[in-house]
Amino acid sequence: MPISRSQIAKELEPGLHALFGIEYKRYEREYEQIFEKDTSTRAFEEEVALSTFGEAPEKGEGQNVSYDTAQEFYTARYLHKTYALAFSLTEEAMDDNQYDSISKRYTKALARSHAHTRNQIGANVLNNGHTSGFNGGDGVPLFSASHPLVSGPVQSNTVSADISETALEDAVIAISQWKDNRGLPINVQARGLLIPTSNMFAAERILASSLRSGSADNDTNALKNMGIFPDGTKVNHYLTDPDSWYIKTDAPRGLVHFERKGLTTSMEPEFETGNYRFKSSCRFSFGWSDWRGAYGANGA
Repeated sequence: MPISRSQIAKELEPGLHALFGIEYKRYEREYEQIFEKDTSTRAFEEEVALSTFGEAPEKGEGQNVSYDTAQEFYTARYLHKTYALAFSLTEEAMDDNQYDSISKRYTKALARSHAHTRNQIGANVLNNGHTSGFNGGDGVPLFSASHPLVSGPVQSNTVSADISETALEDAVIAISQWKDNRGLPINVQARGLLIPTSNMFAAERILASSLRSGSADNDTNALKNMGIFPDGTKVNHYLTDPDSWYIKTDAPRGLVHFERKGLTTSMEPEFETGNYRFKSSCRFSFGWSDWRGAYGANGA
């Protein structure tokens, strides 16, 4: 149904002092704190996890060399979805508006809606990261204690613990012990801490002081002094679990965002009614290829 004069009656009369309710500040591109961004020109993108070689065995004198095999392990698929929103204005509402262009104002509101949508869809990769059914290419959720390896054992990138100095230290140690798909140790480092608003004060107390928080001892704050989180702490306002916290690592092709089509807007008149229709749309996908890109906790 189009927006008619009855819905914007005050904007049709002189003497209105101000309009408000649309131009709030918004949280800009918080998904960029989480994801590595790429562009795409196809309906979907696939990224394949490879398994290379295991440990090289000793070769006996005069004996044959040992052969190993490499293989594709699993595939992560990014299906680009379209997100769109529109509104319509009657010809009379456009003609009789006494103030700044009503269409311009509501077109900005469309952009605000899309910014929210993209931030929320991106954050949902973490929000659903512990949920069965939101599985990745390796058959388990992003945050799981049973990520499979070709070599047999499983690995974990999750814990059930509230944010604390000890929990963060244990997570960093766990990350340093990760292995590749054939069980060889890899050098993956923590880069940044991602938290919901409910954890921002706790994180500041834990990480900002040069000495350990909540302790009468004169012990050094190892997390701060060792520079464990060089990218700092980022608050994401779209994370839904108040007890959650996440560590982003430097593992390549971890959390990935594909831009298929940026935000576009269009307008067209309707010949029969004289109404004007305004549409906005974009197309993108969020997901993960290598679970080693993040470590996640959903609270105790």
